Amino acid sequence: METSPTHYAHPEALVDADWLLKHRGDDNVRIVESNEDILLYDTGHIPGAVHIDWRADLQDPVIRDYIAPDKFAELCSRTGITPETTCVFYGDKANWWACYALWAFRLFGHDKVKILNGGRDKWKAEGREMTREVPKYPRASYPVPKKRFDKEIRAFADEALAQSKNSKPLIDVRSPGEFKGEITHMAEYPQEGVLRGGHIPGAKSVPWKTATNEDSTFKSATELAKIYLEQCGLKPGTDTVVYCRIGERSSRLIASSIIPGMTRG
Repeated sequence: METSPTHYAHPEALVDADWLLKHRGDDNVRIVESNEDILLYDTGHIPGAVHIDWRADLQDPVIRDYIAPDKFAELCSRTGITPETTCVFYGDKANWWACYALWAFRLFGHDKVKILNGGRDKWKAEGREMTREVPKYPRASYPVPKKRFDKEIRAFADEALAQSKNSKPLIDVRSPGEFKGEITHMAEYPQEGVLRGGHIPGAKSVPWKTATNEDSTFKSATELAKIYLEQCGLKPGTDTVVYCRIGERSSRLIASSIIPGMTRG
């Protein structure tokens, strides 16, 4: 790959509104909305979109972890998704939780995934059609995945520690205040959820908004290369650990696999 690529590593993972309008009626395409505000879907959504609640549908109700493979299979089955379905994710907050949901699908080996560039924000700002009608799809029979791909795309505490001790790439996408330890969450949110402030030693601070345009779309490949390859010194293909507080902001950076060098979160 070039030092300063002019194209995304996986451009097929990113689609625009025109692509979605052309393909939203395809039998093998399912539009999925996932928001931070779990009530937002009911106020209006893209016609044909199903709702996946990042907390109720993707997180284990007892332990702080993702759901088990059988629960994932049930989620897909009841939303009419098969292993051959291409899922196009979108949501609020510049696709934070949509990318989180997309990444969770990849965790179970479902790689037919795309992200709507600009998400709900851009779609609504352009005055595109929205509805409150909840679609009904025939139940599918999604086989229970044999495993979760934790080892392949997920980094745990011991791996992040090793990354730090070995001076390997770590990217912290939280706000500057969180990185410095001045606050434990973004300023506009309740200060809860972490035991200590600060950052992993050796991590570089690159707030998630750095990669985002004002209209909630991703910046161009050239701009992203300047941020991550030139300014951060990352190399394409390098095993890089990206983190935030609970995964939604870092998911936006790595879920669609469009940024060179970002491999695990």
